[in-house]
Amino acid sequence: MKLSVLDHSHVNEGRTVRDALNETVKLAQETEKMGYHRFWVSEHHGSQALASSSPEVLIAHIAAHTESIRVGSGGIMLPHYSSYKVAENFKLLEALHPGRIDVGLGRAPGGFPIASRALQEHKRVDIDLYPQQVMDLRDYLRDESPADHRFSGLRAFPETETEPELWLLGSSDGSAKIAAELGTAYAFAQFFGAAGDEALQHYHSYFRPSQTLSKPHSLAAVMVICGETEEEARQLAKSNELFFLKLLSGQEIGFLPSVETAASYPYSSMELQMIDQMRSRRFIGTPGQVKEGLKRYAERVHLDELMIVSHIHDFEKRVLSYRYVAEAFGI
Repeated sequence: MKLSVLDHSHVNEGRTVRDALNETVKLAQETEKMGYHRFWVSEHHGSQALASSSPEVLIAHIAAHTESIRVGSGGIMLPHYSSYKVAENFKLLEALHPGRIDVGLGRAPGGFPIASRALQEHKRVDIDLYPQQVMDLRDYLRDESPADHRFSGLRAFPETETEPELWLLGSSDGSAKIAAELGTAYAFAQFFGAAGDEALQHYHSYFRPSQTLSKPHSLAAVMVICGETEEEARQLAKSNELFFLKLLSGQEIGFLPSVETAASYPYSSMELQMIDQMRSRRFIGTPGQVKEGLKRYAERVHLDELMIVSHIHDFEKRVLSYRYVAEAFGI
């Protein structure tokens, strides 16, 4: 079982944006040493609490400060952009760091509606064209535009001997269907809340082999909070629980709260029920508890890889959580 990392570059309470970005790079370096396979960064717009608004820029910086770990996007919100320009960006990254770049694609807005309107200003956007956008990007990355393509003969440069690894991301079965039909790798965002059984089952059942992949390849991004004791892990999870609680209520706070702030928050009975529901879909506990939970989940949905998301306010505790998981799995 391969283990990987998804980081959102949270701006933690009491810290700065520069701190958040430096910690993302440091986390990539530390998890590379631990044996993690890939390190992805997210795309978010109009969010004071999340520093990663331009994954391509952050990917370049992380790849330049690491040596072997794959680095990529989790993901590029493709409907906002030109497939051609995204191909140019990632081919340039691949030229700089051959064999180490992933391009993960999503079709969600990655922010509030006003941010989407600004991103798409003077641009006609039709979400139904997303599969075509994916095919266009795939062909630009391969230098294989069909003869009858509307931009026949157009190539994305620079030329590279290798191509970025293409993934489709999703939190429902929509992207799973597209990934299966096009024969791409598929990443399910389990940490959003859904288990992903139906989406992943559809992907594996209906996968069509392609030039990119001869058989299905899937991962799930899962929320993991690992501590030396179960009590410590539950305490560390409070920061993430309050952050997501506010996000689900449409009241995003401008930082990832500390454990102390989260513990002192006056929760209503309804909010406590919502947190209980969150906990049931996350992997919180000791290294042994987390490993067993992750193994059961991965076996049930036939995963090739687990991508660990750990929203922990204290950076040293966050690094230690990843270390506990790596050691438990023996990577």
